[in-house]
Amino acid sequence: MKKDKINAAKELYKQLRHLSWNELWSEKVPAYNAADAVTRASQAALVRAVGVVFFESGPAGLRTEVTAWLRQQLRDPDEKIRRYAMAALPKTGAEQADEEALIGLLENSNPPEREKKYLSRALDKIGGKATLEVIDKLSSQTAMKVKAGIAREDSPAEILLESLVPEFTELPIHLRCRRGLEVFVRNELESSPQASALFSIHSTHPGLVKLYPRAAFRFRDILSLRCFATFSLVLGTLPAAEPEAVAALVAAPRTRDLLHALTHGTSRYRLEWIGQGHRRGWVREVAQRAFELCPKILNDARHAPWAIEVYSAAGRFSVELRPRLSPDPRFAYRRRDVPAASHPPLAACLARLAGNSGHDLVWDPFCGSGLELIERARLGGVTRIFGSDLSAEALEIARSNFAAADLGISPTFQKCDFREARFEPGSLSQILTNPPMGRRVPIPNLPDLIRDLFAISARLLRPGGCLVFANPLPIKNTNPMLRLHSSQRIDMGGFDCMVECHIKQKR
Repeated sequence: MKKDKINAAKELYKQLRHLSWNELWSEKVPAYNAADAVTRASQAALVRAVGVVFFESGPAGLRTEVTAWLRQQLRDPDEKIRRYAMAALPKTGAEQADEEALIGLLENSNPPEREKKYLSRALDKIGGKATLEVIDKLSSQTAMKVKAGIAREDSPAEILLESLVPEFTELPIHLRCRRGLEVFVRNELESSPQASALFSIHSTHPGLVKLYPRAAFRFRDILSLRCFATFSLVLGTLPAAEPEAVAALVAAPRTRDLLHALTHGTSRYRLEWIGQGHRRGWVREVAQRAFELCPKILNDARHAPWAIEVYSAAGRFSVELRPRLSPDPRFAYRRRDVPAASHPPLAACLARLAGNSGHDLVWDPFCGSGLELIERARLGGVTRIFGSDLSAEALEIARSNFAAADLGISPTFQKCDFREARFEPGSLSQILTNPPMGRRVPIPNLPDLIRDLFAISARLLRPGGCLVFANPLPIKNTNPMLRLHSSQRIDMGGFDCMVECHIKQKR
């Protein structure tokens, strides 16, 4: 009998859930209000549906009226109706009165444990300073979420890029990148006098370069490098990602000191086990235990300035503290983008591979938002910059990004098929591009496009000039005027391609 009631409630919710907001609010709710207690109890799914449908399509002008109706359901004698109202209130953009109503239930009605759990979940989402006054009646999980929410609103946190990293001795640093680009990351660091004076390379692995600091450093020093995607400070390694052990690292004095020194505002972090899905139960257990050990560090999945991530490799688990820098200050010029745009660190890698002869004329046949050309111009030694694309919108975006980069050079753009671009034979020193891959933006004949790129490069490059591009197909150049100088397989996010450098030969 109980199972039949549960199934009937689920079926009713499915039906109500797919009604329009007008049908739900103007027809179903008045009928529910006029019904007797027994009928209302059998129609409890309506309360749940009102919260969900209002969140998706309800008019903002009715919010006060809807939340008042849900608060009324909090006083219903039926426990299920009260629970559904508790779950629905946060979806309506709850007000102070809703928080007060929930706290009133907690203080005055001595709710059973199941109802108290729903109260806590609702206060997790909408609880404020008033909730802190009754926090001893709630779980530590709720206390942490309420404190994180208040901190988020009162003092939005910021990563301090110019502050010295404390206790840097024996603090491993991980530079992560797309698999295959670690070669470029390592070479960039080794060729930078500033970076190599501050950091030593410990080891290189697919998608990862491990460093140790040689001297005191700032995050800004790490961000002088452009070929990696993200960086993190390694809090420790474990033989197993047991919640208690991970929580101990999250709450450790060193973690607390790092967060305190490098954060303006409250220390908040988002916890994730990389490559293992959401693992909500594990995250909840680790975060709650870490909060109990160190209440000054708050887990917060919403807009936290830090991430604490767990990676698995070679039978060990690395617990890492990563600043969530968005937008990435290295690529702040990237004001607008195009579909299937380049990954900025890949653009930086391509630019470095092209090199710098001191007086280069550079062309990107598929310039898109202009990232490759901007990264190449940043390295200096450029006399002229050219870009072409079929999209007028892409060219406009490239112009605005160039202006934001403020490099003191005026690029020339052409709206045309790259085969029709106007250049004198032998006039270019570098052709640098990340061509269409045919994944997100369909290309009618991608093999011919790649073959034409080889042929046009052989004709337009001067002797000693180079073609640097990401080749999405196993197509090899057959033109004797171009010689393959280097090739590196990289992960493009679900498929591999080759980053190639071809040199124009002398006759």
